[in-house]
Formats: sequence, C-alpha cells, structure tokens
Amino acid sequence: KILCQKLPDDVAEFLSNTIEALPDNVKESLSTLSCFGASVSSSFVKTLERALGKTLLDSMGAAVAEGLLDKIDDYYRFSHDRIQEAAYNMMNALDRRKCHFSYGMALVPFEDEEDLCFFTAVTQLNIAGPEAVEDKRQYAAVASVNLRAGKKAMEMSDFEAAYSYFDSEIKFLRNDHWEE
Repeated sequence: KILCQKLPDDVAEFLSNTIEALPDNVKESLSTLSCFGASVSSSFVKTLERALGKTLLDSMGAAVAEGLLDKIDDYYRFSHDRIQEAAYNMMNALDRRKCHFSYGMALVPFEDEEDLCFFTAVTQLNIAGPEAVEDKRQYAAVASVNLRAGKKAMEMSDFEAAYSYFDSEIKFLRNDHWEE
C-alpha cells in the first residue's frame, strides 16, 4: 500500500500538499502565524485574534495533532522551518504584502507594557513596504508609526533598530509629502 502511493520528490512540495489537505480554517491559521516567525505565544495569538476579528487558536489544535505545530508551554512553534516556509508560500507575494500590511495596521493600536505588540506591528508594516499602501493617507500614518518606533528604540539604546525604523519612515514618505 505504501509503495503504491505517489510521493513528491521535494520536501517543500510534500509539506505544501500536507497543508493543502487541511481544513480551510487550519490553513488560514498556519499562513497567518507564518507571517510572524517560527513561534508565537498564546497571548500574542489572542491579541491577534482581537485585532483581526478572527479565530486562530481553535484551529491550531488540529495543526498540533498533525505534527505541523508544537505546543510548548505558552508557545506555538512550527515543528520545522520548512513547515513555516510552506505555510508562508501558500500565499503569493502580493497577498503576503497585503497580509503583512493589514496585520501591522490592525496591531498598531494594541500596545502592551513591553511594546512587543507595537514593534511587531511596525515590523509587519515594514515587511509589507510602501508598495502595500492602498490609501495615500496611510503613507504618512505608517511613517509616523516608524518615527515613534525609532524613538522608542533609541530610548532602549537599540541604535541599529532605531536606524532601521527611521530608514523605513523615510521610505514611506512620498516625494510630495511636504505639500500635504
């Protein structure tokens, strides 16, 4: 029976096929989580659920049961980096940009004591880049958020991160922004 099964030659293709066979809500949760790295805390996922207005945690149990995610203490972690990569690549590049941008915009209001959510939001916006902006008023708003992030990073003496946020701030400013 095993010999009769057609298996892909490529690990990435095998993982993609495995993920594609899952219910839609599980696939959506995996692709959403893949935008945030190899692991996320349950508390962050709950914040993300509130910000996006959708349920993610309920479907993550199925991903754990399939061996795609590991649940360790309060964290969900992709079982392998190739699984995260496969979940991330289920979206085309344009959709990924749009997702990063919408996740970032949704998370900006959810500041926490350690500013983790804020910095995650700004990082999502910067991964999306200025090309993801659909409303021209958002350019200035995202630039302003990067300015705040840069100042906060300077206060924490993280000058490399501050430089990155200030650089992104400039990228989000349009050529005619002085006239607005």
